[in-house]
Amino acid sequence: MDDNLKTYLEGLNGAFEEFKATNDQRLAEIEKKGEADPLVEAKLSKIEADLDRFETVNQKLVQQEKASEGFAEKLDGIETLLKRPNSGVETKSVDIAVKAWDTFMRKGNEGLDADEVKALTVGTAATAGNLAPEEYVAELIKIVTEISPVRSVARVRATTSKEIEIPTKDANFAAAWTAETGTRSETTGYSTTLNTIATHELYALVDISSMLLEDSAFNMEAEMNQEFAEQFAKGEGAAFIAGNGTNKPTGITNGNTVAHTATGAASAAISTDNLMDLVHGLKSEYAANATMMFNRATLGIIRKLKDTAGQYIFQTGFSGQSGAPNTIIGIPYVEAPDVADAASGAKSVLIGDFRRGYMIVDRVALSVLRDPYSQAATGLVRYIARRRVGGKVVLAEAMRVLKHATS
Repeated sequence: MDDNLKTYLEGLNGAFEEFKATNDQRLAEIEKKGEADPLVEAKLSKIEADLDRFETVNQKLVQQEKASEGFAEKLDGIETLLKRPNSGVETKSVDIAVKAWDTFMRKGNEGLDADEVKALTVGTAATAGNLAPEEYVAELIKIVTEISPVRSVARVRATTSKEIEIPTKDANFAAAWTAETGTRSETTGYSTTLNTIATHELYALVDISSMLLEDSAFNMEAEMNQEFAEQFAKGEGAAFIAGNGTNKPTGITNGNTVAHTATGAASAAISTDNLMDLVHGLKSEYAANATMMFNRATLGIIRKLKDTAGQYIFQTGFSGQSGAPNTIIGIPYVEAPDVADAASGAKSVLIGDFRRGYMIVDRVALSVLRDPYSQAATGLVRYIARRRVGGKVVLAEAMRVLKHATS
């Protein structure tokens, strides 16, 4: 096992054992005295902060486990689409295209020579921006995937169109019995619907110092990729969870498309029974590959829950060649800051086989407009990046949400 992973697991397990002992002490004091010792509460808070620091590594383990198949498939798809004759993007020399992009980002279109202009898809006044080379786009999407928790568990497809249509199955055929020589009538019940997933424009603004751009040692590509990725991930992450579909993706919790399990109480409380009901509300075929999703505050609530045998339902990952993620009732989870806090009327916990239930559509092209004028007085060059992305529930029964009662 990797030494860093071993150190992480030892630290995590040690912190959680201390957490359990301290929380048990807190619960015993509440049962005996009606309240907990403030010193015990303070100690527990410190331990929870330690566990939260370990959580960063755990999230990477979950994303590696859930996204490995889909991410490789997605990048292959992007590469294929970009190299199709009718994709609208020419296959260019990688070296020339990358060099041309670096020149454009530092100096603008005015700094491009004839070969570089040919290597880039240079925008006009109407299109307002140059198209980034495919290598730049692939790297950007890779960083966005690492940041965006929904992307790491959902199905992601690339397209060069403004929308795609996915046939979704509404009902199955019903098998029928018959005699050896009996008449075999057509079975009924099977139906499909074309689910249209439109892409919507998402833009990000980044200001870079003119002096940095003039410095050849400045790793502009890495800086821009990180800045754009963080803004894109934040914008799309909120939409994938709760977007209303108007000029943005339609989120998992929008409306009542995805069935819910009720907590039964109009409060922020979550019980072990609530989570068990949520898990068992999924069909077995989806539960086998399920992931839970909630924000960090909700994780703090769930981490204190026990089952009927008095065992904590939160369990730390176990050792192995590459380690394993922490689980809740044996199910891995991802932290998504845009999932609602546990509160009356809120949908605070999501569960499901998100790769089957939710689809994200990336329009491959990334357009960047370089604006050296609007921020010139402060010594900055502004970059406006535009891309298009869509998202929608494609198989509602593969997911469920925990909904708190309103009264």
